[in-house]
Amino acid sequence: MLVSDRPAAGELVVRSPYDGRVLDRVASCDEQHVDEALHIAYSLYRDRSRWLSKPERIGILQRTADIMQLQVEELTLLAASEGGKPYADSKVEVIRAIDGVRLCAEGIRSHTGSVIALGTTPATTGRSAFTQKEPIGVVVAVSAFNHPLNLIVHQVGPAVASGCPVIVKPAADTPLSCIRFVEILRQAGLPEAWCQVALTEDRATAEALVTDARVGFFSFIGSARVGWMLRSRLAPGARCALEHGGVAPLFLVPPYRPDAALAATAKGGFYHAGQVCVSVQRVFAPRADARSFATALADIAGKLVVGAPEDPATEVGPLIRAGEVERVDTWVDEAVAAGAEILSGGKILDNNCYAPTVLLNPPADAKVSTLEVFGPVVCVYGYDDLDAAIAQANSLPVAFQAAVFTDDVDTANKLYRQLDASAVMVNDHTAFRDDVMPFAGLRESGLGVGGIPYTLEDMQIDKMLVTRSAEL
Repeated sequence: MLVSDRPAAGELVVRSPYDGRVLDRVASCDEQHVDEALHIAYSLYRDRSRWLSKPERIGILQRTADIMQLQVEELTLLAASEGGKPYADSKVEVIRAIDGVRLCAEGIRSHTGSVIALGTTPATTGRSAFTQKEPIGVVVAVSAFNHPLNLIVHQVGPAVASGCPVIVKPAADTPLSCIRFVEILRQAGLPEAWCQVALTEDRATAEALVTDARVGFFSFIGSARVGWMLRSRLAPGARCALEHGGVAPLFLVPPYRPDAALAATAKGGFYHAGQVCVSVQRVFAPRADARSFATALADIAGKLVVGAPEDPATEVGPLIRAGEVERVDTWVDEAVAAGAEILSGGKILDNNCYAPTVLLNPPADAKVSTLEVFGPVVCVYGYDDLDAAIAQANSLPVAFQAAVFTDDVDTANKLYRQLDASAVMVNDHTAFRDDVMPFAGLRESGLGVGGIPYTLEDMQIDKMLVTRSAEL
């Protein structure tokens, strides 16, 4: 998918995370390919005569959405097979991705410049000024595996909408949805050079891509360790947005509706086997309610259908790799050994699956309490003092989305004000998101603001024209 005549550096075998079957083989690239891709993209950006007009970009994105709409089933099965997210949830992802492409097209019209208030002082008399949007430069997007289509849409779609040439590096585990999306963009009329896919052979090649001086904007979704490292090595002047993970807290504060809280916690905690950066991980319940809530949650967890992601009946699919299954199991065992009570799950299943797990009162310093599990594990903690529980929730170096279940408006506002989070959901789980919303990790959880309108803003500059005239 690079615009290059050079032979591929190698071949990447893409396998199902569920049963290991080979899904496809795709070409990988080396540092010479990366240099050529950057040269093509940067040359395109520097030649304003080749820039795509707004009507062209709108048309390409609209046609892309229309083509995707005709391929919902194909795209759903592709995403489910390579990423392991169950069929029903993968279909939701595809539908959401189509809407995201349409949002990108709409954003071209709505993200406009502004008139500057000149002529209001003696020094600015006889002058007018306005700004217009221009692309920031070459975009390099490095993506994660857990939403193999929609994350790509969130990174590539705004780049196309803003008029930036983009080079995208999908996760090595899940490149197929990305490749298919770029094929659709090209089918819809996007010239090949405007969007290239780079499947790098190793970290050094990926780093060469990201840190090159020709990169204007770096978009990263993935681990904090890698993201912050790459940010520290960006070329001077390069802008960036980082989206990492969290250890999302959910509070139960009387009066609240237990049935609604249970259903939302189960969905937010076990959706995509917990492989979501804002997955429900820590539930803080009044001491008197903690055991009954955790037991009821464990009952739901034990009845979830774990299986093949392509099966419409499956509710929880595999983890992305066998090593992740083993890591999650080790963390759960360590928590139990330190005093946590296991109410459901806690065991490795076949086909890289892990049983949906509920832990009651793990130690505050356990890995499951302090680090992102990224697996189907929900911890329930009984609290006696709400303020102390809030302090525990805020004690980590990560902060992303949070939630509270309560029917008391003052309590909801108290949690909204006191929780370290970029978003607080009231009577919903922590993983709720719509693509028009801002989506921002705080502290070590990220940098900048995601969400399609916000990414579109990041990938553009405001260029001002000042006119001096005696007639003004």
